[in-house]
Amino acid sequence: MRLLLNWVLSALAVWIVAHVVSGFYVSGFKAALIAALVIGFINATVGLLLKILTFPLTLVTLGLFWLVINALMLELASALLSPGFQVRGFLAAFLGAILLSLVNMFLKWLVHPSRTQS
Repeated sequence: MRLLLNWVLSALAVWIVAHVVSGFYVSGFKAALIAALVIGFINATVGLLLKILTFPLTLVTLGLFWLVINALMLELASALLSPGFQVRGFLAAFLGAILLSLVNMFLKWLVHPSRTQS
């Protein structure tokens, strides 16, 4: 159940980012669900491999290169899902990757607040 909820939250984040970032386009919520699924699979496979291979460069750039890798993963997902999900240009992918991470983190925080008690 939690996995399904996280998938829907990720799709909602993709949909929100598409309305905020110009050059980031999703045709509807169904396309956002598919895009969230494909982005998750790409990040779990190709993205993980790229992050391992580029770890020294990531250390030198203090982690900022991971944003470039996330932007490339969004462009790859866009190439696979072209009619329903499109990212036009690297700048849109870069800004979309940053905002997608922030929106996704915020939505998950809203649904699953920290359970630590003072």
